[in-house]
Amino acid sequence: MKQLFDDVSFKCSKIVTKNYSTSFSLAVYMLSPSIRDAIYSVYGFVRFADEIVDSFHGYDKEDLINDFEKEYYKGIDRGISLNPILNSFQQTVKKYNITDDMVQSFLKSMKLDLFKSDYNNKAEYDDYIYGSADVVGLMCLKVFVNGNDQKYNQLKDEAMRLGSAFQKVNFLRDLKDDNLILNRNYFPGVDLNSFDENAKHEIIKEIEEDFRVAYQGILKLPIEAKFGVYTAFVYYKKLLKKLEDTPCHEIGNERIRVSNYTKAGLLAQSFVTYKLRLV
Repeated sequence: MKQLFDDVSFKCSKIVTKNYSTSFSLAVYMLSPSIRDAIYSVYGFVRFADEIVDSFHGYDKEDLINDFEKEYYKGIDRGISLNPILNSFQQTVKKYNITDDMVQSFLKSMKLDLFKSDYNNKAEYDDYIYGSADVVGLMCLKVFVNGNDQKYNQLKDEAMRLGSAFQKVNFLRDLKDDNLILNRNYFPGVDLNSFDENAKHEIIKEIEEDFRVAYQGILKLPIEAKFGVYTAFVYYKKLLKKLEDTPCHEIGNERIRVSNYTKAGLLAQSFVTYKLRLV
């Protein structure tokens, strides 16, 4: 019975989310049950593609990402994939009319990570972030508005800015691994070997502006999505604050984290703010 396979597929995407990101998994759990599975499926798809280019050392990553893409399109054509992550995602793509240009932009940025080490100007930087993060925000927004094109067009700029903010925080948090292990530098004009407080300040100022714009979109989100997205927003704002308070040489030598205890406190804070209709 195919429904059973589809149910298992979405459960697999949920497992991927919970195992790879406790923070994102918690935020998804704060969404309405009616849209959680769809967001799990989006995360499962983007996480597996990202893992291929970032983690599968010793394998032919180019072959793997190309096979992943081919299997996705086979799933789209057939209406089924025996890869449960792709099976759940292709259903979400069709149900919520996620356009193919979003999927292609995402895969393009993932493939850049196979060979590109430096982003030498803002155009390259913005193009990578659009594909790796902004379109993921747009995919989620497609789910949140459930076919309401007017609402989608009203919120898409803010959704992209939130995706950008999350990705830039990730870049700053992962500075050590990106530089020393993956030999990548996403920040144009920044020498990671002489990374200083001035460079950090400029990056943080840019992220704070993204968050400022994105927050206005969160206020306008449908009720099914608002609390979950706000929870993620609060967590990433806290992580950015912790990065701001950490000396730049420490960011370059260790991965900065927010403790589980702090996350629990942030969740409680977010819940009170939401219930008081302050967001």
